[in-house]
Amino acid sequence: MIKSFEDVQDYGKQGFEAWVASATAMTKGFQAVAAETAEYSKKSFEKGTSALQEIMAAKTLDSALAVQQRVAQETYKEFVEQLNRCGELYRAAAQQAYKPFEAQIAQLTGKPGAQK
Repeated sequence: MIKSFEDVQDYGKQGFEAWVASATAMTKGFQAVAAETAEYSKKSFEKGTSALQEIMAAKTLDSALAVQQRVAQETYKEFVEQLNRCGELYRAAAQQAYKPFEAQIAQLTGKPGAQK
């Protein structure tokens, strides 16, 4: 229970500090996702260019189709892996963004681990 004006000020300060820490964590998480996506895009473009050259160099239609099928399978596998990596990065960012509020939530709900 809030007992004095100082408690209200302290609680407000804690809330603001938690919000700033949370926003910082989310920003870092978004930066990590952006960097990962940029790297994936660069690699994907390079592989696509290489695949096109390989297809154009094929002597027969069958060999060109075989290259295209192989590239399509590899691209799909890499895309799914990229989605999983981004999902993990988002999850980690959300966990880091929530951490500053854990103590306040525990304090409000009266659960163990509440800090004062």
